[in-house]
Amino acid sequence: MDALQGHLERIARDGYTILERVIEPELVAALSQDLLRLEEELEVRPAANRFEGTRTVRIYNLLVHGKLYEKIPVHPAVLPVVEGVLDPGCLVSSLSSISIDPGEHAQPIHADDQLLPLPKPHVATVCNTMWALTDFTEANGATRVIPGSHLRESPIFGERYDSIPAEMPRGSVLVWHGSLWHGGGANRTDQRRVGIAMNYCAGWIRQQENQQLGIARAIARGFSPRLRELVGYGIYNGLVGHIDKRNPTFLLDGDTDDGDMIWDRDAGGR
Repeated sequence: MDALQGHLERIARDGYTILERVIEPELVAALSQDLLRLEEELEVRPAANRFEGTRTVRIYNLLVHGKLYEKIPVHPAVLPVVEGVLDPGCLVSSLSSISIDPGEHAQPIHADDQLLPLPKPHVATVCNTMWALTDFTEANGATRVIPGSHLRESPIFGERYDSIPAEMPRGSVLVWHGSLWHGGGANRTDQRRVGIAMNYCAGWIRQQENQQLGIARAIARGFSPRLRELVGYGIYNGLVGHIDKRNPTFLLDGDTDDGDMIWDRDAGGR
């Protein structure tokens, strides 16, 4: 059994898996440093609600803040796992940083897809990842998970549930099924826990952050072909997302190629 299949089987069984030390140390260091720059320049402060955290710093829509962040959605050690859970037509749902400062309380247990009006269990609509830019430990707020809970109904927000910490060393990535019950842990140390939440959704589900409107076309024009597809400049299964039977990439570079529409694949027609 190869490594990829092993991770997919763990996600199917437990709802999550950990890819240990798969992110290059130099990329981890560069991201860590640049997030500090953004936090200062954007004057980011913690939110005033317990879900985002009153001692947690979050920076959203990272793809608009520099070429460095374009490496995250397409990382070759992570994206194939996500594609195995969803399919290659998956989309970037959101890309943000989550820095849990000392004294933060545990986040309420939740499932990332629980606002979708679908009975559970259901086919994966969301597959999310957490990049560890510091070590993730039980003491500093490692994401807490409930193995196997992706096969159950969604949790009741605010209720207490037994969970375990998804501990992992710096440079590792936690990948989970969107129905998994989980939440950020409490930080009982004197050091910040830093992670990047790289979240994906199925190509037929609305993205959490509106990528087409939130990312200026001038920025998206510089994306790689795969990243363009991931933020929504593509057609899912030959149908979903076209504009007058054209691939939306024409909005970026003026390409007049028609999309590969599913109804054009049958030369017989009606």
